[in-house]
Amino acid sequence: MLVATVALAAAVSLLGLALSLSWLAIAGLVVAIAGAAAFALHLIVAERRRHEVVEEELSAQSSFLEALIESMGSIAATLDPEEVLERTRREARRLFEAKATVLPPGAEPATKAEVIPLRIRGEEIGALQLVRSRPLDREEQARAAVLADFASRTVENARLLGDAQVREAERGRLSDQLITAEQDERRRLALFLHDGPVQSLSGIGLMLDAVIDSLEAGRPDEADRVLKSALERHRDTIRSLRNLSFEIEPVVLRDQGFGPAVRGFAEQVGLSNRIQVDLDVDAADGLAENARVGLYQIIREAVNHAIRRGPPTKISIRVAEASDGSVEAVIADDGTGERRRATFDAIEERARTLSGRLHVEAGQDGGTAVRVVLPPYVAHR
Repeated sequence: MLVATVALAAAVSLLGLALSLSWLAIAGLVVAIAGAAAFALHLIVAERRRHEVVEEELSAQSSFLEALIESMGSIAATLDPEEVLERTRREARRLFEAKATVLPPGAEPATKAEVIPLRIRGEEIGALQLVRSRPLDREEQARAAVLADFASRTVENARLLGDAQVREAERGRLSDQLITAEQDERRRLALFLHDGPVQSLSGIGLMLDAVIDSLEAGRPDEADRVLKSALERHRDTIRSLRNLSFEIEPVVLRDQGFGPAVRGFAEQVGLSNRIQVDLDVDAADGLAENARVGLYQIIREAVNHAIRRGPPTKISIRVAEASDGSVEAVIADDGTGERRRATFDAIEERARTLSGRLHVEAGQDGGTAVRVVLPPYVAHR
């Protein structure tokens, strides 16, 4: 309207000049100038109002973003997954002034509700449901998605931290068990050496003193008899020490591998006790060194337990690798069944030091089957 008025006044002024009517030209010019001034004032006021509206919108957005950051800080303040979801629900209710609910996975949402999924690496852990009288606009939907994504990542971090704490506690427990097992093994070796080889060597020393006394007294036959007995005891002592060295870690296990070591042990057990020992241990050739040593000791102790219970007529030793990379060892016998769980505590401790699991079951032939499963990261590291 102001533009039309200015244009009309300018036309009147030009008409006055054309008709040589100065008063008409001056009047038109004055009206045109007044209209232009009014139009300029209108533009200034309109621009000012637009700036005020934009400033209010930016201020509102800034306030919302600050509230969103505060909400994220509140959500991240806890390390419990359930508490993270509860705080997310409360903060969503505060931010969007809506009734907020965290739905479990697969739950049906309410009608006319905004539902924002909560996912961790593709796994749905729930959904954030918002219900209010007016629907969320596009910006609010984007902000709600940001809040849900942050909550999902916080839940994931809380779960990872919880798993790490459990693994650290388990590692500490296994470390304590390993130290205890080492101390028990040292104590057992000390008792064995004191009651066995040391006593035998002491007796051999006394027998050699008797040989000297017999020779000095002119009794060569007696000296020969005592010397032969001392020699036999000396050989028995050497044999016992060799067996102890083989039980701790046979040389063949270190030099030739797991299969030959178990076969040598099986042959020794079979000949000494007249037992049939069936072997299927080729899958163990690729085991890590610690897993080979630990699994060999488990097999040795399980076989010795079976002989003390029975003795059995047949023992089978099988080592197999599963599709997930874990390794399973099964030592089964047909002897007397063992119902006392405490009998296998030492074997279970050895399995735990390898992060393995022990299962004791009734054998198919009436005996006992000892099953040990080693995880992939232990068996092949």
